[in-house]
Amino acid sequence: MEEFNYQIGIEDGDERIDKWISTSFQNLSRSYIQKLIKDNKVFVNGKPQKASYRLKVDDEILFQIPEAVEPAIVAEDIPLSILYEDEDILIVDKPKGMVVHPAPGHYSGTLVNAVMFHCKDHLSGINGVMRPGIVHRIDKDTTGSLVICKNDFAHNAIAAQLKEHSITRKYRAIVQGRLDAEEGTIHTPIGRDTKDRKKMAVCEQNGKDAITHYRVLKSFKKYTYVECQLETGRTHQIRVHMSSIGHPLLGDEIYGGKADGFHLNGQTLHAMTIGFIHPSGGNYLEVSAPLPEYFVHLLNILE
Repeated sequence: MEEFNYQIGIEDGDERIDKWISTSFQNLSRSYIQKLIKDNKVFVNGKPQKASYRLKVDDEILFQIPEAVEPAIVAEDIPLSILYEDEDILIVDKPKGMVVHPAPGHYSGTLVNAVMFHCKDHLSGINGVMRPGIVHRIDKDTTGSLVICKNDFAHNAIAAQLKEHSITRKYRAIVQGRLDAEEGTIHTPIGRDTKDRKKMAVCEQNGKDAITHYRVLKSFKKYTYVECQLETGRTHQIRVHMSSIGHPLLGDEIYGGKADGFHLNGQTLHAMTIGFIHPSGGNYLEVSAPLPEYFVHLLNILE
């Protein structure tokens, strides 16, 4: 159990204790801090306090963080839409709303739970017990192609191609507004948003290099259907990049998009095509996931 001890200075006086701790320790969410307070693991001047307690100058804070315990991940009989499978890899079409790997708040119903049932003990272990077979990921509300590695050899081979940006990754998206150019490239670094740690943003100073190529497939009155091809693979890359040029994804309210009355659950983004050199055969393999039904229906409405 880790223990932290701090004395409050003038600049931090009159701030709520839960906010102060979550701001000072950005890897800890405010809800997690509130749980620690509720469990009497946060003390001010030797006494437990409520989350609403406002700090005073010279207050002494002592709080404890229990050691993380990884829960056992259970295989679950969840149907998978399989696009390709052999002894080394499995490529699935991930549905909307499914989390890829277990995390706090999502220890069941994830793609990993489903893959563990389907593959049994045949999954790579490089990313640990929480992410067996996972070499890359897509967001919860993004649909489409995802590669699962059944052994460490395949995992290392795919990871190497991801690192050198040689994997083909083409996405389909509907963005707000009409693009001026039929195609283009967005080359701006992406990093953690300094104002909201749960978001990513274009960060010229501390961001990582990010490149997205796009081309217009069809223009509508207020929207554009585009194909985006990733050269790099940063978190939320397409969502951040398209928003940065004034064309956020339809339904992506986190990055400035709107649902516009279409009753959407998150961004309209689909990982259509993935292609790479097969780990064993050495041949180029390319697989595409069909557009999900909601996406097709939306395009028909826009027509």
